[in-house]
Amino acid sequence: MRECVIHGEQIESLQQLHRQLKEDLQFPDWYGGNLDALYDCLTELPETTLTIYHWSALAETVGEKAEALRRVLTDAGMESRWLTVCILDDDDDDEI
Repeated sequence: MRECVIHGEQIESLQQLHRQLKEDLQFPDWYGGNLDALYDCLTELPETTLTIYHWSALAETVGEKAEALRRVLTDAGMESRWLTVCILDDDDDDEI
């Protein structure tokens, strides 16, 4: 099983997040580093757990893209029976 842990407070840009996801989850070369490609790659993964800590910090960093990013992660987690997405903040947690 693949596991990927993202620490939101360590991410400095949306591009950095895409690079880390591509590397950690071994996305294919064609991965375009955008939300459409992220959804496609996430829903094609073998059994995988993606955990994001400190969502508020990550959301602040990615700004207006935060809601769309959360929606992509949530939708991919609901679409794929092989993907578990955990979005955690300091005082709560959501598992998709």
